[in-house]
Amino acid sequence: MKREVIRTSDGSSTIRIEAMEENYHSGHGALQEARHVFIQHGLEFLKEKDSIRLFEMGFGTGLNALLAAEFALEQGRHIEYTGIEAFPVEEELISQLNYTDLVLPELTSTFHQMHAASWGVTHPINSLFQFQKIHAKIEEWEAPLGLFDVVFFDAFGPRAQGEMWEIEILQKMHRLL
Repeated sequence: MKREVIRTSDGSSTIRIEAMEENYHSGHGALQEARHVFIQHGLEFLKEKDSIRLFEMGFGTGLNALLAAEFALEQGRHIEYTGIEAFPVEEELISQLNYTDLVLPELTSTFHQMHAASWGVTHPINSLFQFQKIHAKIEEWEAPLGLFDVVFFDAFGPRAQGEMWEIEILQKMHRLL
């Protein structure tokens, strides 16, 4: 599966899989989309909680995890992040993404720590952000019941990844909450 880094309309980068005709994020703006969907219409609803347990279906480029870490710092909220990824992005492509140029400067090391982190191990990135990534297919992963406060469902659309939109997967996401 050949992937390449492209620039989106808001100046942020994303990855494109030409064979699937699919981007990891919107071509109109990776950063703008992630902030709108996952922060404004996800974490913002929970900002009164002192501690938030977040599950992401599709760690991908790490942009959503990075923005969750930014939210934790800006809001002074503790976030326990768990992301699952079946097909990790190669380090060569990660190094071409410009996300660290677009967020708080202190998050540059956070972004690199997340990508260098061992799979299946919880890492305390800082006092407000705990991080774990799981290398597995969601269909094969034994999901803990009721552990999370919010799910970032960031699978590709049904045209490219129809199996992620089957009722069994959506029910699994529901059981995580």
